[in-house]
Amino acid sequence: MGKITLKSVRKSFGETHVIPGIDLEINDGEFVVFVGPSGCGKSTLLRLIAGLEDTSGGTIEIDGTDATSLPPAKRGLAMVFQSYALYPHMSVRKNIAFPLKMAGLDPAEQEKRVQHAAKILNLSNYLDRRPGQLSGGQRQRVAIGRAIVREPSAFLFDEPLSNLDAALRVSMRQEISELHQSLKTTMIYVTHDQVEAMTMADKIVVLHAGVIEQVGSPLDLYHSPDNLFVAGFIGSPKMNFITGAEAAKHNCETLGVRPEHIDITPNGIWEGRVGLSEHLGSDTFLKVEAGALGTLTVRANGEVNLHHGDIVRLSPQDGKIHRFDKDGKAIR
Repeated sequence: MGKITLKSVRKSFGETHVIPGIDLEINDGEFVVFVGPSGCGKSTLLRLIAGLEDTSGGTIEIDGTDATSLPPAKRGLAMVFQSYALYPHMSVRKNIAFPLKMAGLDPAEQEKRVQHAAKILNLSNYLDRRPGQLSGGQRQRVAIGRAIVREPSAFLFDEPLSNLDAALRVSMRQEISELHQSLKTTMIYVTHDQVEAMTMADKIVVLHAGVIEQVGSPLDLYHSPDNLFVAGFIGSPKMNFITGAEAAKHNCETLGVRPEHIDITPNGIWEGRVGLSEHLGSDTFLKVEAGALGTLTVRANGEVNLHHGDIVRLSPQDGKIHRFDKDGKAIR
């Protein structure tokens, strides 16, 4: 079991209200990602759930039990940090078994759990090595293994891939997702990287200044953002925002259209001049100076033959325009 419910959870540091009040339900077995810019409160919220920070108000329930005042060791959760925090003088086997040894578990049971975790994480051939003999990705897997052997009701990941290079981050994303499919255990994952959020989550929680802006599946947030913040944060490259007369034509204060939803066509309704072109092989990203509309980012086919200074005509795809009112709320 791994259902976690937050009711009016608050956190303040003196007069600074980091989390003014959050209500959230995380269902058993879900992979939930907390995402948002630096300083939005996502890591603080994770630490509140873990018991590493005291709440300033509200309640945290784990499987229906009020855990707000419970110490971390009594919550049945396992946390994986950004830093691996491995003991350099210990073998991989001893690092993974460490929490079990501290709990006084029978040595035979310790070894059984270590072997099971090592098999899941492809570490069986590295159990007698020390962390200094491993790659960054392998060290992160050891840290995850140390969490797995505790058999927690939920895993909490605090930006675990930030110290890895780009290629390793991609492979580790896949490994963690496959681990979730294998264990079927609740996972809460904190990241500032919306690509990680989109590719890994069952449910995304978008945070801004300690407030939940929207909760939903990756595609829900992509297709139906509730406000300008979510619209601009989810999606890469970010959504184009258009104000002024063009927005007024659509009865809104701000018009939004994603780069991949703008077509280059001879009969396009907008005209612009190509500025910067970024050729990425399968895609080309164009910065188009479109007069009163501002600079638009357009995602085009990788074979597009356009150059700096070329005049193009653009049209947003039918049904792909987003409208927002004067308060930044989506107009459905």
